[in-house]
Amino acid sequence: MNLSCQSCGAQLVVADTLRTASCPYCAAPSVVERPPSRDRPPPTFALGFVQTPRKAQELARQNLLRRSFWAPSSVRNASVEELRGIYVPAWLYSALAESEFSATIGENYTETETYTTTENGRTVTKTRQVTRTEWRPLEGRHAEYIPDVIVTASSGLPNEELEQVEPFDLRGLRRYDDALVAGWISEEPSLPQEQCLEQARAEVQGLLKQRLAAFMPGDSHRNLSYSTRFHQEALVVCLLPVWVLALRHDPKAPPLRFLVNGQTGKVYGRVPVSWVKVSLAVLLALLVVGALFLLLKSR
Repeated sequence: MNLSCQSCGAQLVVADTLRTASCPYCAAPSVVERPPSRDRPPPTFALGFVQTPRKAQELARQNLLRRSFWAPSSVRNASVEELRGIYVPAWLYSALAESEFSATIGENYTETETYTTTENGRTVTKTRQVTRTEWRPLEGRHAEYIPDVIVTASSGLPNEELEQVEPFDLRGLRRYDDALVAGWISEEPSLPQEQCLEQARAEVQGLLKQRLAAFMPGDSHRNLSYSTRFHQEALVVCLLPVWVLALRHDPKAPPLRFLVNGQTGKVYGRVPVSWVKVSLAVLLALLVVGALFLLLKSR
């Protein structure tokens, strides 16, 4: 897409996946206005960055060092090759969930049991208290409003990775304004809304399983099953602040990607495992076990 810089008039080419651009001639920030569509509506909310670039680097490095024991030695000296602050698009989902459930509920009770045992060669009769469970079927309905479920709308940041830097403090949500993202990298939604909606419903189903289990009466339960219908569903786009760091530890290996929650500072990144270190640790453990075995055998 072509965009005219409002400051110097230069003609810019903006990637279809981005919402913002900076002019290479005058550094003026611009926000792209595209016609809204079902899969790419305008953002409704946004969270601002709290963590500075320097703090994001420190947090990522601390996380890397804590997990470098089994990693190649070069990881401890990894350097930041690239650091980008990105407003990642996500869908904010809320719904009323109505579930019909069935389960078997267990209620404990205590009774006195008589039993025989042998003491000093004689058979004696004794009593003891035992706990038994009475099982009863239960069916019912459960309704709950589930607010603020976040699922990614970016094909570049899978939902599994976004979940690793959650939660975000949604009390800081602000109504979207172009001025908030100007000068930052802001991505447009790139995943179909229907796909994100199914992802959000799946997350709610997992949450409901925990809620329903906690909702069950009695002392225990088993065979819990349920079916859920969703009503009053709401799905809006919000922009989330995420620092993305590329850490180079080996010129011959791809950089490590770390994510830092731009609001809370929570860090996520995958660190490679040094199989040489693992093999040496296994060998050392085997030698120790073998030495102990020989020592005990010689006694």
